[in-house]
Amino acid sequence: MVGTLFVVFAAQAWMLVLGVILTGIAVGAGVPVAWTYIAEQAPGAKRARHVGTAQLAWSLGPAVVFAIATALVPLGLLGSRLIFAHLFVVAFITWWVRRGLAESDIWVEQKKVRDDAVARGEVVTHRGLKELLSRRQNVTALLFLIGVYGLWNMVAGQMGIFMPRVYETAGVASAAGQNLLQVLLWTMTVAATYFGFMLLGDKGDRRLLYGIGAVLGLAAWVLLVFAHVTTPLLIAFAVLWGVSAGIGAQAFYALWTAEMFATPYRATAQGVLFFAARILVGVLSYVFPTMLATQGVPFVGMLMIGFLLVALVVGVIGAPDTRGKSLEQIEEERYGSTV
Repeated sequence: MVGTLFVVFAAQAWMLVLGVILTGIAVGAGVPVAWTYIAEQAPGAKRARHVGTAQLAWSLGPAVVFAIATALVPLGLLGSRLIFAHLFVVAFITWWVRRGLAESDIWVEQKKVRDDAVARGEVVTHRGLKELLSRRQNVTALLFLIGVYGLWNMVAGQMGIFMPRVYETAGVASAAGQNLLQVLLWTMTVAATYFGFMLLGDKGDRRLLYGIGAVLGLAAWVLLVFAHVTTPLLIAFAVLWGVSAGIGAQAFYALWTAEMFATPYRATAQGVLFFAARILVGVLSYVFPTMLATQGVPFVGMLMIGFLLVALVVGVIGAPDTRGKSLEQIEEERYGSTV
């Protein structure tokens, strides 16, 4: 809330920068906890459906914001301030709801076991970053999920820099036209998340579903890089990439991160992965504009296709067999009788 207010009332550059930093810290602190909580409270037979609600909200947000931005284009700077003002309202609602949330049942149960062990004088290992990285199961899961989500996110994270160049090439120079394409893209993501990931993730072959999403994402970028860029092509790209995002890396990342780590490590692992993914995006964003200016769209586009191809292979090969199992059952299979 504080971060968005700084942006809304920014009169100098430092206020804008501070607002963005505070808002970023809030997202980094909030998202891993939210995804972990939803997964831990979800029944094993409907975990993808429950985790998908976070992906649904994550996708619905940009769709709504770009729609609002399109309507507020005539207001210029005031319109931008109003967009962040509505984010203040969203942040307030989130804060208010979270005040009344109890801890997840599975976490409370395991904490009681650990507290009882301490009361009996037993040595209980501290569960933190060092302990997370000391378990082979955790390290392999981290590497797998960085390969799936980290590489995909590097592509998604550069689209804000890459797409304006493509839009200009296709003759879509107006802010309203570009915003409408984003509305289409995110709306397709919302639809694919519900009809694809949420409805099929607990019933069908997850490896196949992930593979379909990854292939659609690859097809979108191949089309964008190698075909003549026109407005119809941009619409096709928005549809393909939007559907891909709904049933692809980010949705499965949220699900697999919850499933592949035991309860004492789950939230920490979410934080580490979110941190790593954002750092990768930040590092690439530092050099991306220069690469785009000096090497051109085709070269950078091939780089993006390469990232997506690796994410496709890693995800399809390494997809865990966890559908329909409780988190306790998965934990038993991966770690043994106790962690």
